[in-house]
Amino acid sequence: MGESNPDKVAIVTGAGRGIGRAIALSLAQEDYALCLVARTREELAKTRALSALTPERSLIVLLDLAQSEAPGALVSTAIEHYGRIDVIVNNAGWAPARTTLAKMSEDDVDRILAVNLRAPIGITRMAVETMTAQGAGTIINIASATAKLTPAGEAVYAAAKAGLIAFTHAAFAELRSRGIKLSVLVPGLVDTALIPANKRLDRAAMLAPGDIADAVLQIVRAPARVCPVEIALEPQIDPMRTK
Repeated sequence: MGESNPDKVAIVTGAGRGIGRAIALSLAQEDYALCLVARTREELAKTRALSALTPERSLIVLLDLAQSEAPGALVSTAIEHYGRIDVIVNNAGWAPARTTLAKMSEDDVDRILAVNLRAPIGITRMAVETMTAQGAGTIINIASATAKLTPAGEAVYAAAKAGLIAFTHAAFAELRSRGIKLSVLVPGLVDTALIPANKRLDRAAMLAPGDIADAVLQIVRAPARVCPVEIALEPQIDPMRTK
């Protein structure tokens, strides 16, 4: 085991920027030690610096979650360093620009399904034994309203996120008796760098990354008996506007 053995440990994937960074910083303020996961060290290092946590309490894990061995490597690394896992936020996601099915490459299809669906399933599976032994744990999956809006050009991404929602509901039913909370957040448009500039979008009307982080904290703090399995997060005003 590593030098750090805190009382509360959280894994956040996609923690280098945007929603993941906001979630990580909120959990740090709640006195969680962090396992920060992404592919870019510089971005994770910035998240660590903003969290003001020591390196012992903010483990950086460089992983490509599209790789089949990544979930097992992540969970074993966190347990080896901290000795426990209390919260997992499966936030990492990936999708190419809107692409028709006929033009989408097989590699892109595989990566969409791997990062958005297979990795959260794998991480959950690998963490169940540890959380069961602890008698408690919280797993939060970040989906997308795209799963329900099903726009043209995003069929595979929508399918992956819809699968993540269904997985969360089924896993909730299976694992709640072990004291493990599962919930999925389904946000609408969030103002991050992943959404390119568009004159038809009112960015001020979008959700902010901090809104997603606030919802994560609500689930983390909720007693197991009242944990919501799904929360939809929508802007009060539709960010899409016609000229």
